[in-house]
Amino acid sequence: MGKKLTGLLFLDCLLHLLAFAGFWGGENGLNPGEIISNVATSPLSYLLAFLGAFIWATYCTVTNKYARGFNGITVFVLLTAVALWFHYFLTPQPAMIFSLPVIAKLFTAALTLGFAYAAWNVGILHGNVTIMAVGSYFTPVMSSALAALLLSSPLSFSFWQGAVMVCVGSLLCWLATRRR
Repeated sequence: MGKKLTGLLFLDCLLHLLAFAGFWGGENGLNPGEIISNVATSPLSYLLAFLGAFIWATYCTVTNKYARGFNGITVFVLLTAVALWFHYFLTPQPAMIFSLPVIAKLFTAALTLGFAYAAWNVGILHGNVTIMAVGSYFTPVMSSALAALLLSSPLSFSFWQGAVMVCVGSLLCWLATRRR
């Protein structure tokens, strides 16, 4: 996009790779043997996560550049819902059990996801992308911390170490690519 690469950007990439490698290593952090073992036990999960990161980055870039003010998230969510319902009806599934708590959780999750995607898309189209980038790194860390608290499942030191590395890396990326 007309910006020159700097050494900070390469440092940022290295920091992000080390942070993610630490996540993949599990409790022992950056351990190549454990990383390979973790990926080998569930290669599809890692492949989908990897592809999802690229798809999301592409979506955000393309939306910002070509949307011309059109918020396409509604179409995206509808197509996703259709695909998931097709999958549900075409594969063996346990029977759905509806109760008031289940319905309340379903509507709460649907509203939360709907508003989150809508807000993200409005931000991409009309907002400050730098602030959104900072929030996009901060939010999953806080979400993980809240989930760990609710599930009484403490997060490992390597998780927090990786989270700090990703956040510092995002700041380095911002410094390397901001307009001077």
